Amino acid sequence: MWCPLPLPQLSLLSCSSAAPQHKSEVDWFPVDCQDIWDIRRPPSGVYIIYPQGAQRPLPVYCDMTSGGMVWTVFQRRLDGSVRFDQPWQDYVNGFGNADGEYWLGLQNIYRLTVCGEYELRVELEDLEGTRVSAQYMNFSLSRHALNPDSDGYRLHIGAFIDGGAGDALSPHSGNMFSTYDKDQDGHPQNCAEYWGGGFWYHPWGCGEAGLNARYNTTNPLQPAFSWTTWVDFPQTLSRSEMKMRKIPP
Repeated sequence: MWCPLPLPQLSLLSCSSAAPQHKSEVDWFPVDCQDIWDIRRPPSGVYIIYPQGAQRPLPVYCDMTSGGMVWTVFQRRLDGSVRFDQPWQDYVNGFGNADGEYWLGLQNIYRLTVCGEYELRVELEDLEGTRVSAQYMNFSLSRHALNPDSDGYRLHIGAFIDGGAGDALSPHSGNMFSTYDKDQDGHPQNCAEYWGGGFWYHPWGCGEAGLNARYNTTNPLQPAFSWTTWVDFPQTLSRSEMKMRKIPP
């Protein structure tokens, strides 16, 4: 799906635009990485996209190869160089750099997923360099809410496909996003503060997926960057990517 010119029209969120018979980089702006692939067939890397309703161009890392498909990456952790214990507004707008560690922003993820059916892929790497994945169908954030912010950018995921990681994310489905300064998890404890990063924590024990948690902690009593069905603290992950792709109609 492509967004027609002029660019100011992108401030209006609409799912009605259709791709022309002959796409042109001059006449159309790519909504996601799939649009870029359809025109140019480029290698994986950082590219500019224009999600529906966005006020500005958005740099994003495009994975053009995983599973033989094209993915728009919205979370990327490589070395702990970017702190993920950020406040609510930074998680809404995004932080970091697409050529390194970053979070695309809840509002941008919402804009990408609200107009179609999306699949989520989570790729993980441990300290020994072993890589695994997990995939989920029907990925969206607050898709049916009148106001995604007041609904907490609630996570929705469907059927799970195992790539060796196990299913640590399904217990988080249906929950609002929480940060240390906006606690919406329903747990007596502030889960985002306890884990050291914002996420869709749930009210019974905070969760099993700690992909935005503190990186490389040496304190065995602190939960850290982990996916508990594969790597659980006191062990930690070394890398992660959360990425999405639109499922063809």
